[in-house]
Amino acid sequence: MPLIVVPTSQLFRMRVAALLFTCVAFSAAAHGAHLPITVMADWCIFCWAFSFACTLLVLLVELFGLQARVPVSWSNFPITVACYATLLCLSASIIFPVFFLRHQQASETRDHRIVSTVFFLRHQLFYRVAHDHRIVSTVFSCLAAVAYMGEVSLSKARPGEVAGYMATAPGLLKVCQTFLACIIFILISSPVTYDHHPALTWCMAVYCICFIVSMAVVVLCVGEWTGCLPIPFSKFLLAYGLLAVIMYLSATILWPVFQFNYRRNDDPDTIAASVITAINFLLYFADLVYSARLVFVSG
Repeated sequence: MPLIVVPTSQLFRMRVAALLFTCVAFSAAAHGAHLPITVMADWCIFCWAFSFACTLLVLLVELFGLQARVPVSWSNFPITVACYATLLCLSASIIFPVFFLRHQQASETRDHRIVSTVFFLRHQLFYRVAHDHRIVSTVFSCLAAVAYMGEVSLSKARPGEVAGYMATAPGLLKVCQTFLACIIFILISSPVTYDHHPALTWCMAVYCICFIVSMAVVVLCVGEWTGCLPIPFSKFLLAYGLLAVIMYLSATILWPVFQFNYRRNDDPDTIAASVITAINFLLYFADLVYSARLVFVSG
């Protein structure tokens, strides 16, 4: 029977706090918040449940000392989970109050106008309980995001420290790149906004190709399969980084130019996709700088 060792480090406390916060967030939302069946509600529940499950897995592996038995790199897996959980909880902390606090208050006012006096108090109690549960989910989602930020800060590599690739700045940038690409996919796919012009189709291809390769890099690092590449990993990162910067630069220019010709200039999805594309371009450029330093300075 494996020996259970309970760590007392600050990193362990951060993970336990994140575990508790995400548990409260999705429990309050799933039981008592009376959320409508929408994509945004499902997304928020997924963010909290996924983060909770992955953090629980990390804690159990470390408590039972099973790091050497899991088929992944333990110097890369926990911080990758923490970085994705940070972004997921942060997005849920923004989306949930925007869609389910403000909108609930508006619907509550409308319903109070149409229900009879007999049912008024019952409706008022119903909406008050649901509103309180939604506030709890929002607060604990924010706390979970802060806890995961603390975990990433404690886990990332320090200057001169030997650590896994995902604990370095380029590794964390890869996580941010793939996450932002997923947000872009959501914005431009419902409804479809990239089939009006070949230039927009090219932008969609840029998003897909860069997402797939960046996610492949994350998987290779977490699975410790970087040695399977036919060329040195550092040179692969440099070549891919240069290609990704060129491709994203073209998308940063072409997407708003051709998209605004077919949609209103104040369309929120178009503006958001353009801004996130520009942010991802900057992330890929920073990634290229780090990869160049790794090859030409360290090498």
